[in-house]
Amino acid sequence: MNQKVVVMNAGKMNYDGSMDFSCLSPETVVYDATAPEEFLPRIQGAAAIVTKELPVPADLIAQFPDSVKLICEAGTGFNNIDIAAARAKGITVTNIPAYSSQRVAQTAVMFLLNLSSTMQTQIRMLERGDRRNFTEHILVPHQEVNGKTIGLIGCGNIGNEVKKIALALGMNVLIYKRHPGEDSENVRYVDLDTLLAQSDYVSLHCPLTPQTKHIIDAAAIEKMKPTAFIINTSRGALIDELALIAALQAGRIAGAGLDVQETEPPAQDNPLYTMENVILTPHMGWKGYETRQRLLSIIKDDVQGFFNGTPVNVVS
Repeated sequence: MNQKVVVMNAGKMNYDGSMDFSCLSPETVVYDATAPEEFLPRIQGAAAIVTKELPVPADLIAQFPDSVKLICEAGTGFNNIDIAAARAKGITVTNIPAYSSQRVAQTAVMFLLNLSSTMQTQIRMLERGDRRNFTEHILVPHQEVNGKTIGLIGCGNIGNEVKKIALALGMNVLIYKRHPGEDSENVRYVDLDTLLAQSDYVSLHCPLTPQTKHIIDAAAIEKMKPTAFIINTSRGALIDELALIAALQAGRIAGAGLDVQETEPPAQDNPLYTMENVILTPHMGWKGYETRQRLLSIIKDDVQGFFNGTPVNVVS
């Protein structure tokens, strides 16, 4: 039985050399990166391919050799793969759910706590040699999060982890999701407009789909409190970035914590890099060492499960 596995862009996951993909199959071929024109030549004879946020559109899938039976997306989101085209070609698509839930939730809470203390401004003041926060009264906002309200747009594995931490911090939680649950102590399920109007922190935890693209646009931002913060650890295109930048520059909302951006990496002249009310990180939520080792373990489960006739984590 053909068990050739091709890892198309291992460098995105294995930037420090800590991951050994040979565990996937005795016939594993690993490429650090794959350009569009290299894709088809590299998958000839492969039974399974592993990608990480690499575009796999319909026109490309249509040209796949018949040997390819599995695409394993090495992440939770699979919007980069044309699922319908894969199904038409008889190719199974799997993803890696929940491997980074705790680490991404910790990133969201890191933003929440740092924004609440205007930590990014304090650090920049020290970089400039400005020590007035030490020699005078503190010159930046510094507020408690207990008693405040966090609004979660989407509440799957990661959102649930954020909810648990928020409740432990004494916060109130509002949730907007496609299938609402039952309210409980300090947790309410509400419509999107209510969440935007009442939240002190709006945190995004939904997949990127045609329906959720730019779910936070200029109109949505207008409904938020001027003292509120936006946190995004999900997908950059959930937010209309130009509308967000304009709102931040105008002081329409208090600030943003962004681990994801519409274009990654952002252009060198993107204002988000230098704005005092923004914390910007390089899509690092899933990149912890332990998280990536867990990722590799579940990729192995996906690949071996498929080869053994018991596929897991199928999304197609």
